[in-house]
Amino acid sequence: MAITSFPIVNNVAIVGNGTKTVLNITSATVIKPVAGRVAKVSVFVAGSAVGSVNDCITTGAAAVANQIFVIPQTVGVFSVDMPTSTGITVVPGTGQTLAVSYS
Repeated sequence: MAITSFPIVNNVAIVGNGTKTVLNITSATVIKPVAGRVAKVSVFVAGSAVGSVNDCITTGAAAVANQIFVIPQTVGVFSVDMPTSTGITVVPGTGQTLAVSYS
C-alpha cells in the first residue's frame, strides 16, 4: 500500500482541491450522481439554518444517516475533504448561498 503525504503549512496538512465547482447553490442540488470527493464548501450567505452535504444521489434521499458534513451558518470557506461512495448532494440551510468544489 502506498503512503500518501501532503505538504504541511502551519501544522496543517494541505490536501487536494476539487477539480470542479458548482456555484450559487441556494436549493437542494445533486452535485455528482456517482462516488466522488467533496473538497471545500464556501458559504457566501450564512442563512438562518445549517445545511448539509450528503452521500446520496437524489435530494429526497438526503438524511442524517448519509450526512458527511454540516454546513455552518457562518460565512467562510470550509475544508471537507471527504469521499462519498454513492454521490454528492448538497442541501443548503434556509437562506444560505453556497459554492462547492469536488472531484
